[in-house]
Amino acid sequence: MVLPKTIGFIVNPIAGMGGRVGLKGTDGDAYFEALKRGAKPVSPVRARLFLESIREKDKLKLVVADGIMGAKIVYGTSLRDKVVEVINNVGTVTSRSDTVRIASRMKEIVDLLVFVGGDGTARDILDAIDQSIPALGVPSGVKMYSAVFATNPVAAAKIVDSFILDKTRIVPREVLDIDEEAFRKDRLVVKLYGYLLVPVVEGYVQGSKAPSMLGSDEYENLLGIARWIVENLEPDTLYILGPGNTIKVIGDLLGIDKTLLGVDAVANGRLVGKDLGEEEILRLLDKYGKAKIIVTPIGGQGYIFGRGNQQISPEVIRRVGRDNIIVVASRRKIADLPVLRIDTGDPVVDEMLRGYIRVIVDYNYYVVKKVV
Repeated sequence: MVLPKTIGFIVNPIAGMGGRVGLKGTDGDAYFEALKRGAKPVSPVRARLFLESIREKDKLKLVVADGIMGAKIVYGTSLRDKVVEVINNVGTVTSRSDTVRIASRMKEIVDLLVFVGGDGTARDILDAIDQSIPALGVPSGVKMYSAVFATNPVAAAKIVDSFILDKTRIVPREVLDIDEEAFRKDRLVVKLYGYLLVPVVEGYVQGSKAPSMLGSDEYENLLGIARWIVENLEPDTLYILGPGNTIKVIGDLLGIDKTLLGVDAVANGRLVGKDLGEEEILRLLDKYGKAKIIVTPIGGQGYIFGRGNQQISPEVIRRVGRDNIIVVASRRKIADLPVLRIDTGDPVVDEMLRGYIRVIVDYNYYVVKKVV
């Protein structure tokens, strides 16, 4: 007989808001800048999707954070009757101290703590609970380089179902975090912050981001990819260039000032948009009749959409079309990825992208990978 499990539930209500508007995060004052740019909440939507996807509802009890950090969302779902305790004193403006305080209380009374947020939230959870109980992240940030997150909200629900049925392995997984201020200045500074205990179901928990290794052989490989792309650029076509070293080399070969970590656009060999947000990309799509997207998967994780490039939103992808998506990756990177992943936040677009896709891995050479 499986005994009911008590699940703690915390939502970072501002996590991920900076992604579509090109801010690459919402730490500090970036949250207020995101609001100025018209950013909309992301985490409540993903939190609801996670909650409604849980199947073992009869075998769980919920301890939730107050207000917008949990209770307000849970009470609007089919799990409203499963709440046994609400941890109060959350205002309309929340901070990391709320996350730490609530998680510190939850570690004394829950079997598993589920949080909705990004790498910064994972760091706060680690500060509060260390490895006293298992924890699982529902991805809702911008980058999510840590290995403590489910691959998407539905996968998180499947992990919780398995945990309730005692069918998971509890494994220490890396919490990584970056300097968001440096990130917004196009510098990637990643460090290992520590380890959380995570319930793992094979295929449903993402890996941590693998570091870029730009040795001479790797660079020559990237240069071969860049040459093939540049030689085959079509005239009067908008090319939306995602972040990453692989695509930065394409920009270098074109002679443009391509950002390393942002989304840029070129047409007819000329930079027509730099460090763009979703709305700016959509305006460029209105201007150009034809467009293509060039992206590279995140090393060690395999995401081509939904991690660090949310500016290329579901609406952008829908308008450009699956047939106009170009995926590039070095031979070394692609060899380490069993599949490619997507997590755009739009189930219809995610389904459109699933299947098999060509990945350019060298000059006039490609492999075929499955997208899940």
